[in-house]
Amino acid sequence: MELHLQSHHFTHRLPDWRAAALAGLVAGTVFIVMELLVVRFLMYQGAWGSVTMVAAIVLGRDVLTAPAQPAWMVVGVALLVHYALAIVLATLLAALITAFRLDSGYALALGTGIAFGVLVYVVNFYGLVRFFPWFNEARSIESLFAHMVFGLMAAGAYKHLERHPPEPM
Repeated sequence: MELHLQSHHFTHRLPDWRAAALAGLVAGTVFIVMELLVVRFLMYQGAWGSVTMVAAIVLGRDVLTAPAQPAWMVVGVALLVHYALAIVLATLLAALITAFRLDSGYALALGTGIAFGVLVYVVNFYGLVRFFPWFNEARSIESLFAHMVFGLMAAGAYKHLERHPPEPM
């Protein structure tokens, strides 16, 4: 009898793209709800600031001061950008989890997701802020926590939705 321990080195496996995209939608929705609740109930601000910050990535910084576009357009663009980024990030996370066999258990996948959320926070608020400086004001412990939950939810949803191909005989 041979015992094989699962090693977590790089392997050439492709993620389940459908599961990754759905995980991005799930995690993106949880992130939006958390952000809106934090902004509303912990920071006592309206949600419009967060929405315009995300929409400004595409529409430009003029949206932040006096939006020339109708409010529905700003909200629509913000949702489109948010969900597109959520799907891309969840797909990257799924590729990482799959390539290094980090999907062997829920705890490992969830821990990877949390670490990925921290990495996304650092990239967003310390790297990309050079191109989108209006996100400086959104840098907070609450935002870090929301990104960690995003990673946790993306990894958990991916692990739950992932379809495994049948093992070769």
